[in-house]
Amino acid sequence: MDIVKSVEFKGGKLVLLDQRRLPGVKEYFYCENYKEVEYAIANMVVRGAPAIGAAAAYGVYLAAREFRNYGKEEFFLKLKEANRILLASRPTAVNLSWAVKRMEKIMEKEEDWDVPEIVDILKDEADKIAREDIEINRSIGRYGRELVPEGARILTHCNTGALATVGYGTALGVIRAAFERDESIHVFATETRPWLQGARLTAFELREEGIPATVIVDSVAATLIRDGKIDLIIVGADRIAANGDTANKIGTFMLSEIAKNFSVPFYVAAPVSTIDLELDSGAEIEIEERAPEEVTHIQGIQLVPGGVNVYNPSFDITPHENIDGIITEKGVFRAPYKEELTGISLL
Repeated sequence: MDIVKSVEFKGGKLVLLDQRRLPGVKEYFYCENYKEVEYAIANMVVRGAPAIGAAAAYGVYLAAREFRNYGKEEFFLKLKEANRILLASRPTAVNLSWAVKRMEKIMEKEEDWDVPEIVDILKDEADKIAREDIEINRSIGRYGRELVPEGARILTHCNTGALATVGYGTALGVIRAAFERDESIHVFATETRPWLQGARLTAFELREEGIPATVIVDSVAATLIRDGKIDLIIVGADRIAANGDTANKIGTFMLSEIAKNFSVPFYVAAPVSTIDLELDSGAEIEIEERAPEEVTHIQGIQLVPGGVNVYNPSFDITPHENIDGIITEKGVFRAPYKEELTGISLL
């Protein structure tokens, strides 16, 4: 079965599968300029660190295309301002800044070219980022499936599949690769409040591919782990510090603590572009706090009484000592993470 595409450039537009509408409605969001890309990232039309990175790369190209008739000096000034706007759309996922910086390096490298030629080169680079993401995810899957025992019961949190990437997935890519070899595995997917990415998106992908799965409310995970019904946990990442501390969807830290207490292996699956060697530890990672309405309402229906305070961080930090391995396209890295991660090329 073909894997769903969340990010695709065709007909001169960036086409995004609108993840706010799934699983009930399969609808696409079309971006013809960088401001529409910024809106799509900020408002969760597209989500998942690798998918955000690819979308941002196309956002840079769309900005360049918009400004291609300006003189070179003004072209670069306007493009840098567009990049700044794209970078501000979501602060935690490092793939966003990684992709924009990669596009900027192309601009700097080719600054002696004419503006139309630079625009074409930026399109080629955005296409390359998208193609690479799928290849990287398949490699993550091949390394990660070696960690999955036969008949494993796997717990995963949030959505880390094709919908969170350009294709195949990171943590869910590991599960896909494991299922290709062993159809007896079973996945427990947390619902993942408040956006319900697990219930809406992970369950959608698992159903589409016939992978046996059970959706659980977030608070059930501890009971399953305690009762020996989970063999390993695999999650994704939005940013990994040099020491291995990892930012991921809120609730990940809690799972890692419970897993550590009951000796259940806990793995993070992510491309090396998610590693931020400029940050010594997770304490330096900016945690995005989102609107209270995401908690107080579901699809416009109010659940929480008005006037009640809401704390809605989108991510939390899992300390490196809770992580048994970081699965990347370059292999599985284990503690001491600082020594391991600083020794790999992030290019």
